[in-house]
Amino acid sequence: MNFLAHSYLTFSDEQIVGQFLEDFIRNSERYSFPEKIQQGITLHREIDTFTDAHPEISEAKKVFSPLVRLYSGAFVDVAFDYFLANSLPDDVLFNHSQKVFRILWKHEKYLPANFILMLKKMEKDNWLYNYKEDWGIKFSIQNVLNKAKYLDKNLAVFEVFMNNKPRLQNHFDIFFPELLEHVTKINSEF
Repeated sequence: MNFLAHSYLTFSDEQIVGQFLEDFIRNSERYSFPEKIQQGITLHREIDTFTDAHPEISEAKKVFSPLVRLYSGAFVDVAFDYFLANSLPDDVLFNHSQKVFRILWKHEKYLPANFILMLKKMEKDNWLYNYKEDWGIKFSIQNVLNKAKYLDKNLAVFEVFMNNKPRLQNHFDIFFPELLEHVTKINSEF
């Protein structure tokens, strides 16, 4: 899952911070944060593990794998943020995005410099809210392409997404309730 899903699947402000930090820190650093932030880091990892092992994700990856091979999971993550964004009422999505930015800035002292640079762009363009738009997801797909070391930056990944929306939506609709149930169970164990 991508930024929206990770932030949406949290149960405390500090867990949101941990969810975002996970991709920006070394494993050895995780225990240097307060307990609730550590829970967010753990939750992020649990979400990724559950997601990577789920059969619906394996099937969704087949949409992108002929074009991007091993990067297919990253594009499924982005696509699923689009479907999550569109499953939420507009005001709920907007309020969630604003809440996430407020929480992250409130905990700025824990954020690495490279994350703060991205956060500024993220907030300016309201990535979390704009995942609901085709142009927003196109922008996110291009970001993944730009970061991928071994992929041509001009691959038609967005077109593949657009041509397979119903199929991907079906995979999301089956997968996401199961992920939500899994995350709720994990949170009860914290």
